[in-house]
Amino acid sequence: MAAGDFYEALGVPRTASQEEIQRAYRRLARAYHPDVNKDPGAEDRFKEVSEAYEVLSDPATRRRYDAFGPGFRQVPEDVDPAAYARARAGAAPGRARGPGGEEIRFGAGEGFEGIDLEDLLGGVFGGRGGADRARRRWGPVPGGDQEAELPLTVEEAYRGGRRAITLPGRGGTRRFEVNIPAGVTDGQRVRLAGQGGTGSGGAPPGDLYLVVRISPHPRYRVEGRDIHVDLPLAPWEAALGATVAVETPGGETKVRVPPGTSSGRRLRLRGQGMPNPRGTPGDVLAEARIVVPRAPTDAERRLFEQLASVSEFDPRGVPRRRP
Repeated sequence: MAAGDFYEALGVPRTASQEEIQRAYRRLARAYHPDVNKDPGAEDRFKEVSEAYEVLSDPATRRRYDAFGPGFRQVPEDVDPAAYARARAGAAPGRARGPGGEEIRFGAGEGFEGIDLEDLLGGVFGGRGGADRARRRWGPVPGGDQEAELPLTVEEAYRGGRRAITLPGRGGTRRFEVNIPAGVTDGQRVRLAGQGGTGSGGAPPGDLYLVVRISPHPRYRVEGRDIHVDLPLAPWEAALGATVAVETPGGETKVRVPPGTSSGRRLRLRGQGMPNPRGTPGDVLAEARIVVPRAPTDAERRLFEQLASVSEFDPRGVPRRRP
């Protein structure tokens, strides 16, 4: 992969829509997040993917990246992208305008890679202190808000609590201690004030928003605040009724199975789902799944054969009538 090619980092074409970029990032971030992928190199790949998404997910930043390439951060905001893009492509010498309308000339084939910001602004505002004078002229610029995904298991989302996370940054990885509210739902955002983009000229930094993504679970399926779980039942438990244990993220609880329960019936445990600090918690919906012995004993087989000989029940149609 070409160094600094953010489109290749996400595996999308340069014509990709914002939705395609977001889907690609979510897929790769889940695959390479250091908390779930312990392979060597996974953390570096996660940093690469996150930096690419940080740039390409913002339309304005993406336009500057498309125009100026990997060195776009060193380019003053008011430099004309079209003029400089022609110069980067090796066209005839071009011109661009600085922040005050000052003309900046470029030689053929010159680009922003490796350019010295002090030299560039010094040429516009005079001397090696030109960059400082430029910043004073533009005034303070607040830092932008940023987003990153926060993958959680169902149990972590249910319990909440403090958690250490690692995120990539331009100066290396950043570690945070995050207070996760109990009962966060998929797509909910956790705000870290002042941890976003850096402001300039003394302006405050932006905020960092962690978007919760609840990872697939082998037992639970989460829909909003409701938690769905399969409830295996023996044929006699389903037919005669029983009180059985069911595992939930909050621990084991009991559910009463009414007589005559068939597979697919949902038994609701009210208030046992995701907590809700501001209102009613969700429910646990235990879905009956009738399970038969894979290798019945001789005694079990005789009892099933006896049941088959006397029962008039036909699950595929009308009850059987015996002579």
